[in-house]
Amino acid sequence: MTTPTRRLQFYKADVFADEPFGGNPVAVIPDAEDLTDREFQRIAREMNLSETVFVVPPTDPAAVVKLRIFTPTQEIPFAGHPVIGTFFVLGSLQKFPLREPVTRFTFECNIGLFPIELYVSDGRVAHVVMSQPTPQFLGTVDDIQDLYEISRALRVNKSTITDTHLPVEVVSTGLPVAIVPLRTLTAVKSIQADLIETKGVCEKLGVNGLMVFTTMTVEDWASVHTRMFAAPIGISEDPATGSASGALGAYLVNNGVVDVGPTTEVLIEQGYEIDRPSRITVQVFSDDDVIQEIKVGGQAVMVAEGKLLF
Repeated sequence: MTTPTRRLQFYKADVFADEPFGGNPVAVIPDAEDLTDREFQRIAREMNLSETVFVVPPTDPAAVVKLRIFTPTQEIPFAGHPVIGTFFVLGSLQKFPLREPVTRFTFECNIGLFPIELYVSDGRVAHVVMSQPTPQFLGTVDDIQDLYEISRALRVNKSTITDTHLPVEVVSTGLPVAIVPLRTLTAVKSIQADLIETKGVCEKLGVNGLMVFTTMTVEDWASVHTRMFAAPIGISEDPATGSASGALGAYLVNNGVVDVGPTTEVLIEQGYEIDRPSRITVQVFSDDDVIQEIKVGGQAVMVAEGKLLF
């Protein structure tokens, strides 16, 4: 039996929720600069969450930290809920001074530098908002066979997609996803996605997942109800997806699904089908009908801390 020689502090937060056991969990390693890439991956596999974040020194002096984000199987360049959760954890640990009402920083990830805003009340982080890359609209899925394969992977009738008279569209605000409209809340709730078929159709479309939505919602406050299936990166269903929510917000504005103004706010409910209800706020800033900026925000709550022994 090997005796552990290293101890590494970690924290776990539930993101896009205001109480434990909702939202999307993330593991955060605040002091990861001495770890190797192999250790990053092994630790992420051990945590077995959709993402684990390793905080390391930035390579650009404009940034306060650099975030390395790993799923159990691979490193990904960018994500939403891991960034929000990490800055909630770092702020709660007072890793940097907090200024009320808003503390602003720049952080680094594998696709560049991005601003982050921590909304602070009574010395505590109440809400975190991240800016996402300018949306890219990468094409609609018009081929009947592709639409059939999407509906078959989700185990829904193709007509529940086509009857919306909205496109299935690939959109990216850092990671490409296919936005799939469904006609009713009942149809969205009925999805029983096939992992292998979902992975296959995602790979064919060149996306990291299928972001399914309907404008029928469970909660009165919500604009849309969503489910996210990210089989290519090892996630059968994600309870709250920041990057895909940014892409969805851009889609909703670009296709006139929501009332559009210079600042359009979209409130997203997700995770209800897997008993992890989540609330995600997306702000879409437009000028002359051109989207200029996407911001995604939400609350988080600390649920665990401990030490890794290895």
